[in-house]
Amino acid sequence: MMELTNHGTLYEQWLQNPGIDEETKAELRAIEGQEKEIEDRFYKELEFGTGGLRGVIGAGTNRMNLYTVGKATQGLAQYLLRQGGNSPSVAIAYDSRHRSPEFALEAALVLAGNGVKAYLFESLRPTPELSFAVRHFGSSAGIVVTASHNPPEYNGYKVYGPNGGQLTTAAAGEVTAEIRSLDFADIRRLTREEAEAKGLLEWLGGEVDEAFVTAVTSASPNPQAAQANGGALKIVYTPLHGAGNVPVREVLRRAGFPHVAVVPEQELPDPDFSTVKSPNPEEKEAFRLAIELAKKDDADLIIGTDPDCDRMGAVVKNPEGDYFVLTGNQSGAIMIHYLLDSLKEQNKLPDNGLVIKTIVTSEMGADIARSYGVEVMNTLTGFKYIGEKMTEYEDGRYTFLFGYEESYGYLAGTYARDKDAVVASLLISEAAAYYKSQGKTLYDVLQELYGRFGHFLEALESRTLKGKDGLEKIGRIMDAWRNEPPAEVAGKAVTQALDYSQGLDGLPQENVLKYTLEDGSWFCLRPSGTEPKIKIYFSVKGETAEQSASELEALRRAVMSRIDE
Repeated sequence: MMELTNHGTLYEQWLQNPGIDEETKAELRAIEGQEKEIEDRFYKELEFGTGGLRGVIGAGTNRMNLYTVGKATQGLAQYLLRQGGNSPSVAIAYDSRHRSPEFALEAALVLAGNGVKAYLFESLRPTPELSFAVRHFGSSAGIVVTASHNPPEYNGYKVYGPNGGQLTTAAAGEVTAEIRSLDFADIRRLTREEAEAKGLLEWLGGEVDEAFVTAVTSASPNPQAAQANGGALKIVYTPLHGAGNVPVREVLRRAGFPHVAVVPEQELPDPDFSTVKSPNPEEKEAFRLAIELAKKDDADLIIGTDPDCDRMGAVVKNPEGDYFVLTGNQSGAIMIHYLLDSLKEQNKLPDNGLVIKTIVTSEMGADIARSYGVEVMNTLTGFKYIGEKMTEYEDGRYTFLFGYEESYGYLAGTYARDKDAVVASLLISEAAAYYKSQGKTLYDVLQELYGRFGHFLEALESRTLKGKDGLEKIGRIMDAWRNEPPAEVAGKAVTQALDYSQGLDGLPQENVLKYTLEDGSWFCLRPSGTEPKIKIYFSVKGETAEQSASELEALRRAVMSRIDE
């Protein structure tokens, strides 16, 4: 394994390595003498976070490039071969980002070089379709090349296990150990022609697409109602230059929604995401063009999906006729209510129904689920933990109904083990059509739910701290809160301090701190596993919107003043 203590030495090794291509070397020569830049590119190897790699595209050990992708894939191949079993295979998909097709093909050819068959999609596909494909083919693993909603200069590489969920913590640790034992010279690969001739590279297309779309539409809780009500609903959809354009439109068409207008400027793939600051449906700015189109069409609902189509954001009309962007928690609460209510009306609600959410997701959806007699379970942040629970309960103890997280990730149905913006687009559209038939908007439904369950209000703050210095600062912040927990915040006593690095509630150990106050409000500190930032989550519950807003602002001010010291 290469020694990483001297980034300057590594820089020179890359320049002198005959296995590194000339284009990469030219990029490195262009930063000669830029000590800080060289350090950032070489001070560490790009590491597995919550299921794989993610980083800025470029030359260096701490960058996304053909060599870091090849090395990660070599490690994955060795891990799979060590597991034994006959004829291991890996399904591979990718999104619209820079270098995604090249990285996906490189992964396929390295797998082939190790005798592992690769099923590679012929063009961009949604991440949830990759999860589906792993299960569909009974593959040993899956890879999706994506950086989700990160800025254009990023790309990533997520690894999935045989259940179709992101790689478990234990398995990721074993793959990481394999990767760390390697040098670039250890990477084995075939040419595309060799891989195809040996049957180790199979291209995927329409047949898998059809199976995926069929599986998604089957997750509808009441397809007859959707067909009856869908024609009255006007939808504006934006794929934000990503992989959702074809599958979302096809699923909505089949479900009975003929009036879907796509934002033309954002319809086609664009790795620069040139119409938005960030291709993230969590941010209102991403919906600017969609809202303009919705106003012209007098649309009832706006849907946006991120580049790899695993996150869905929705925008609805308020009583003033303005378009209101729902938070991930609000959309989740509405979908849970619609899903469970539909099943109950048809006497299809199982006695052992289960909703799974994360520890930083609002309790509103949980309270709604429990009102229908449905069990609710918490997991750590990251949909892979929801996927793990789904697999655990395949024994019949529970019937999985819905899984979600506040960051706009949702799943209904068991065809996949990752969040799916395609099925979320279907559910939110069905809900909008159903309630429109009753003379209500989704905004009206949300206010009714607040009236029944309390006015929950959440917020998320983050601080991006890049590079080695940023990583160390995030560590110091967590250490300070862990070693000196507050006795009170915003004038309210802290009644519970949870340190998930201790492995609480049967969950895996993770560097997360959560504090609950005497009135039930809470906040949580969590370093991101995929980005150079620390995230701070807040939640309050008041009797009115005004009370909740006031209490939330006080809580945010108190916590962030200490974070920013």
